[in-house]
Amino acid sequence: MNGMRLPVLHHESVGDLPAEFDSRTQWPKCTTIGQIRDQGSCGSCWAFGAVEAMSDRYCIASKGKVNIQISAEDLVSCCQGFFSCGNGCDGGQPSAAWQYWVDSGLVTGGLYNSSVGCRPYSIPSCEHHTTGSLPPCGDIVDTPDCTQKCVDDTDYATDKRYGAKAYSISSEVAQIQQEIMTNGPVEADFDVYADFPQYKSGVYVQTSQDFLGGHAIKILGWGTENSVDYWLVANSWNPDWGMKGYFKIRRGTNECGIENDINAGTPKL
Repeated sequence: MNGMRLPVLHHESVGDLPAEFDSRTQWPKCTTIGQIRDQGSCGSCWAFGAVEAMSDRYCIASKGKVNIQISAEDLVSCCQGFFSCGNGCDGGQPSAAWQYWVDSGLVTGGLYNSSVGCRPYSIPSCEHHTTGSLPPCGDIVDTPDCTQKCVDDTDYATDKRYGAKAYSISSEVAQIQQEIMTNGPVEADFDVYADFPQYKSGVYVQTSQDFLGGHAIKILGWGTENSVDYWLVANSWNPDWGMKGYFKIRRGTNECGIENDINAGTPKL
């Protein structure tokens, strides 16, 4: 997942960091923080981790006044090709996604079948490594077309929202914590091993050596459980997976590279 590197934002003074932090309770007016999305049968995690954190940051930066959902559809379909985010449903670069937001902007758009925003997600939800009411996820689908048109009467160009700047955070735990406390959830990515998809609860610590690939997600907080420090993470595999869509992963040991590639940015309000 590590592609282009964004400039590193360094927090000069790291304040007293609490033992526990949850962005959902810190910013209760910001409903997107507690939203679990579903990427469907598309390798678009890189886009989901980005637009989820971007959506949260609009609300946080505006002190609750701007509650919007940034479109995963717009990012995964339009930020493609050489010198861009990657290959749509076949994977992409989180850092490039944040830079694209600054350079080209992204429209609004909610979940599949939601009719929310300019470009809601068009790929159906499915069950990721679990059983539930949805059909199981299948082969990777084709990347949606970059249709620069809203599903409603909104003007596509007018609906575009931009980032003011995009940056990365060093792998130092306190820097990541300070960034989340100051500006909101961040996007991270990590190496997935065969024991991860079956996660149900508790703090995930890698035991399998069977590497499956990379995966991008949103970190929204941290804590300690049974003396093990963890990051609180939102996945994009719908609420049927894990702990209603969330998981905890060991913090401070760079578990599966989770602390290696932290990307974020500030919205242009």
